[in-house]
Amino acid sequence: MTTLRVRPTFGRTETPSAAADHPTAAGPGGTDHLLAEWRPVLDAVAEGAVQREVDGTLPFEAVALLKREGFGAVRVPVSHGGAGLGLVDVARLWIELAAVDANLPQAFRGHFALVEDRLWHHARTSDQRTWFDRFVRGEMVGNAWSEVGSDIDLPRTVLSPRADGSYRLDGTKYYTTGSIYAEWADVHARLREPGRPDEVEDATAIAMVDLRDPGVRVSDDWNGFGQKGTGSGTATFDAVGVPADHVLPFEERFPYQTAFYQLNLLATLTGIARSALADVVEAVQKRTRNFSHANAPRVRDDAQVLARVGEIAAAVYAAEAATLRVAASIQAVADAVLADAGEIARLVEVSEIESSTAQVVVSELVLRATSDLFDALGASATARPLALDRHWRNARTVASHNPRILKARVVGAYVVNGTPPPYAWSIGGTRRRQDWDGTTPPASGSDT
Repeated sequence: MTTLRVRPTFGRTETPSAAADHPTAAGPGGTDHLLAEWRPVLDAVAEGAVQREVDGTLPFEAVALLKREGFGAVRVPVSHGGAGLGLVDVARLWIELAAVDANLPQAFRGHFALVEDRLWHHARTSDQRTWFDRFVRGEMVGNAWSEVGSDIDLPRTVLSPRADGSYRLDGTKYYTTGSIYAEWADVHARLREPGRPDEVEDATAIAMVDLRDPGVRVSDDWNGFGQKGTGSGTATFDAVGVPADHVLPFEERFPYQTAFYQLNLLATLTGIARSALADVVEAVQKRTRNFSHANAPRVRDDAQVLARVGEIAAAVYAAEAATLRVAASIQAVADAVLADAGEIARLVEVSEIESSTAQVVVSELVLRATSDLFDALGASATARPLALDRHWRNARTVASHNPRILKARVVGAYVVNGTPPPYAWSIGGTRRRQDWDGTTPPASGSDT
């Protein structure tokens, strides 16, 4: 990989104004300028990306480059050394990054969520300059929420209070996306309260954990068939100390987190589709061998091949449009950070329905496109070194995170009955009473 030091200057000013302290919908440049600034970095990340997929190697160098170049600080306000980008531009960057390496936007998913949470709290309640400084220095945050076989309402990872006011963290998390590359982890844990007889009543909290603590171990044991470079392995925490100011009530999490997490996956899917389109276009342009019953001597002149490529291009167009519309709806919530609770709730509901609706259609479009590309090519396109199968494998893996059939039901219930969408969801068994229509509740599971 080319060694670069090309920190983008998009959004940076010599004399920041007070208005620059909160990222808003429109950045201080333009989309073309933004992408031009990041193009050398993206080109460097693209080097060896296909070979990494074939070999199953983790993109440590690519992540390190992105950290050095300020990728993790693009949402940090200009006044605190970041780029101050709005979410539409962030989504565009995620799409561009996914188009060169589908693993990387998802690897940074937990990081951007914590950045967003700190932005929300900075605007509403407390100074977050310490965290902004960390982000600007290139420190990264990984995700550590999921647990295999656990109850939805009762994480087995536990925060225990210590006499000095700090906490001890113990437990195991799975699918800890990005943590193997990160300095910090965003950990969802149960807050143990001594003397409480029923642990199901314990509150849950977010612990911001230093992964450099000797009691932390992160393993690369993700064995899915796609998104193998996301670093979604296992993290164990053994008597890890957590300062009191690094433990936050779950209820204080930024309110649009569910839509925000989904936006990252939508952008990843869209970038995958864009990469698949580029690959099939190049292959069709170069292809000389043809079938005896083809419609034209050259593959690139065959009407049916051109139609198939056109359909894939249209899928990319629609996926990107839907994704950016979701980004705009989430930005509306972020911009209303100081609005009254009713207005925030209304905007959050809009963004949740937007993200759920987009998930249903974008997943369908991208999965079809990444499979249909083989219709335009011959059997030679299935050669392993080309790794064209990576597009479908990665898309299928991303789309499997939050089942689109469930999101379709959420959207249908909303448009027919006005049923509010779920605002924070997870996977596993549950002790909460629900209407199961007389059937047995689903067994515990695990989120990939």
